[in-house]
This record gives sequence, C-alpha cells and structure tokens, in this order.
Amino acid sequence: MSGITVTEENGVRFLRFGTQWVQGSMKIADPYAIDLEYVQQMMMWTLFNATPQHIVQLGLGAGALTKFCHRHFATAKVTAIELDAAVIAACRSQFFLLSDDERLRVLQMDAMAFVQDVQNHGTVDVLQVDLYDAQARGPVYESPAFYQACADCLAPHGILTVNLFCDAPDHGKNLEAMEAGFGAIAWLPEVHDGNVVAIGFKTAPSIDFTDLYQRAAMIRATLGLPAESWVDGLQSWMQGT
Repeated sequence: MSGITVTEENGVRFLRFGTQWVQGSMKIADPYAIDLEYVQQMMMWTLFNATPQHIVQLGLGAGALTKFCHRHFATAKVTAIELDAAVIAACRSQFFLLSDDERLRVLQMDAMAFVQDVQNHGTVDVLQVDLYDAQARGPVYESPAFYQACADCLAPHGILTVNLFCDAPDHGKNLEAMEAGFGAIAWLPEVHDGNVVAIGFKTAPSIDFTDLYQRAAMIRATLGLPAESWVDGLQSWMQGT
C-alpha cells in the first residue's frame, strides 16, 4: 500500500493512498455525515431493513459508513474490516473514528479471510463492500468465490451493497459473479465517473414501490440521506430489465 495522504479543500478532508484517487472524504463541519453520493448509496439497504443487528464494512476508507452506522443504528453491532493499519490510524486521528466499544469493532485483517471464516457465516444482516487498492483499477476481490463467501456471511434475509468502481465491462463481470449466491441483485445508475452501487439480497424481497417511497421519505427525514433517488434508480433498473 502506498503512503497515506490527508488533504483538505473547501471544508472537506480527503484520504488518499499516495495517488490521485480519493479513498474517502469527510465534511469537517459535519464529520459524521456521509459526503460522497456513492457512499450514501451504499446505505440503500435501509429501504429494506430499518433495524439491523449486525452491520459489517469490508474496507474502511475514511470511516464514513462505519461512523454513520455506529451513530444512527444504536442497537446494531458495527464491524469494519481493514487490512492496512495505517488506514485505521488515519481514520482515528484525522476522520473522527471512535475507539472500539461494546458495539464497534475495527479489525485489521484481510476481507477474504473474514468472509471465508465459518464463524462469521450467517451472522451479518448488512454487508457493505468497498475494497480498492491505491491504484483503484477495480475491486480487490471480484470472483464468484468471494461473492459466495459474502453471501455465506449473511443471515437469511441479509443484504449486501457493493461499490463497483471499474471500467464498464467489469461492472457486468462483478454482477455475474454475484448471481449464484443471491436471491436477487439490482444496481443504481452510475455516479462519480464510474461508481455503480449494486445491492444483493440473500432472499429475494417483494418490492412495492409505493412502500419504498414512503420508507425513503422517512430515511431522508431521520438520516438525511437522498433515499428517493435510490428508489428512482431501482425503478429505472426494473424497467430496464
């Protein structure tokens, strides 16, 4: 991993791994909010589960998802998996990530080792995957075996969200790799010049868009997230397929 760099511009603090690619960001005036749109989209599971008991992030980035979930889901355990100790240290010193407590664990380990550990299988309600190296050429793990292991970690009605930042042909490669392990998958329109956020359901849900828009309005009111746009995107995906 390249050296960690932290920069600030226009009230936003950025984390990079020694390259031009932004690995995470934080509004300094509102450090527990989620700044980037694609990271907000990683929360679209809230449309389907308002009370998760265990939320896991694979890839810490600047800690935005971990901080947000820990703050807003007071009954949930939150676990973050990060391979690089320097990233964890930067999140705690520069990005307001709290120390571990009875609900928060940050584990320095490889994401593949976590999802392949049978002790973790069936224990996760929400799995958020955002795994990139310094060059950000594509997801670190994108094989069917990896996505199957992710699915194995999920409880029967568990949900995965994954950031697919890669060239357009590789979006399809990752989505195909997800298919075997999930009862249903969908994805939102591309944002940020290449980020596509997909959602995978261990058990296929029944979708009522009227209910989803009502839920989205509640999410906007309580969490400050633009959830109506996620429902718009899911509806667009359904019409396109």
